[in-house]
Amino acid sequence: MIDCVFKQALISLGFVGLLSFSSHVIATERPNIVVIFADDLGYGDLGYTGSKEIFTPNIDSLANNGVIFKNGYVTHPYCGPSRAGLLTGRHQARFGMEVNAAHSPDDPYMGLPLEQKTFAKRLQKQGYQTAVIGKWHVGSHPNFHPNNRGFDYFYGFLPDGHNYFPESVKVSSNPYDAPLVRNGKPAQLEEYLTTALSRDAARYIKNSGEQPFMLYLAYNAPHSPIQALEEDIAKYSHISDLKRRTYAAMIDSMDQGVGRVIDALKQADKFDNTLIFFLSDNGGVYPEDWWPQQNWARNTPFRRGKVALTEGGIHVPFIAHWPKGFSNAMEFDGLVSSLDIAATSLALSGADIATMPLDGVDLTPYIQGKLQGSPHKALYWRLEEADHLWAVRTPQYKYLHQPLLTVGKSFFDMQDDPYEAHNLYGQKPELQRELAELWNEWNADNKANVLLQNVHYLKRRKAFYQGLYNELVDKAAVRPTYTVE
Repeated sequence: MIDCVFKQALISLGFVGLLSFSSHVIATERPNIVVIFADDLGYGDLGYTGSKEIFTPNIDSLANNGVIFKNGYVTHPYCGPSRAGLLTGRHQARFGMEVNAAHSPDDPYMGLPLEQKTFAKRLQKQGYQTAVIGKWHVGSHPNFHPNNRGFDYFYGFLPDGHNYFPESVKVSSNPYDAPLVRNGKPAQLEEYLTTALSRDAARYIKNSGEQPFMLYLAYNAPHSPIQALEEDIAKYSHISDLKRRTYAAMIDSMDQGVGRVIDALKQADKFDNTLIFFLSDNGGVYPEDWWPQQNWARNTPFRRGKVALTEGGIHVPFIAHWPKGFSNAMEFDGLVSSLDIAATSLALSGADIATMPLDGVDLTPYIQGKLQGSPHKALYWRLEEADHLWAVRTPQYKYLHQPLLTVGKSFFDMQDDPYEAHNLYGQKPELQRELAELWNEWNADNKANVLLQNVHYLKRRKAFYQGLYNELVDKAAVRPTYTVE
């Protein structure tokens, strides 16, 4: 963003024309960037990924006229760590944030470490205006507030989720009931949440002016609670299960929101020069032992879902659409990571990404055919119990170890068996050893997890306050004796 003081100085010196010319050059030569992030979206629950039940014409249009990443991955199989990787362009294992940050507004440590720059912060230095609308989930203390982490504008909520209807929001300590926030001030929810977020995103685009912008539209749909508009639910009477029917309606509403964004870009004459990414933060829910009733998503054709390192948990719908830059619709088979969004965006902004500690790759030359092959030789995953929960994938093979989900030690030939049906563990020891060495080499530069999982953190926090109160009660019970002279 052009500094206000600098802008005023130019005006006072009579350089108004120069300033206008500079803004025009920035706006026309570099793309606007829109990152649309769904939450817990099942891989098979979009039209372009094969769903015959759920209607997503706007997302399908982006896919069918853009780039479909056939091997697009996120860095973690659940919400918070996945967002930390996306926002920084660095694998979250590099800085030890491998759990969901608890909603704890008084804790200056529970969130995305302050030394880690978001790519929004880096884009600001390149002259971009930046906005985040929707779910944050990487810290609730003022240290971690979006306006303090590189975003000029924020409308949304800080915790991991929120109720969708105004009448669902109560006066309570539940973070899902907290007021929405607009640039640090409460903003009451007055309509269905997905609609409100979409409407605000469209409004932001229409008012964005000549300066290039980056908009991070982080829907919480279709994350629980499973709540949808009656008129959208009515479209899905062909789905017998009420939860899945409502979930389908939530995706439908999100797709309508994507349509609002597209329409706003077209009305502002910015559609052709806007790079739109669409993806999910992880796979859709899967009925694991601890949440057997969460069975409304479909990650078809992949196995399992959210929290698993199988394809259903980390292989997500992933699209790039940019008419001016990626003119030919295509399917791209190389390994692509959510980390690449930061690197690609920064490279297109004119930043020297070679000097930045990014783990992503600029995808532009691969999509435009200037470079061949896979952008990544390997992709890596590590959960908080680093020695026991990990995976590595090359274009040919995948080696993973996740015993907690009965996945166990697994080795797959991803070319012949992309859906992980045939476990080859023990049959290719040399290849297993090679992939394990790759993972160990990558992990050598990582940092152990430094945060507690939400449930353990809340338990410790409760014990702290209880202990402090008990200490003060005991102290107050001691009656001092005064000597009367």
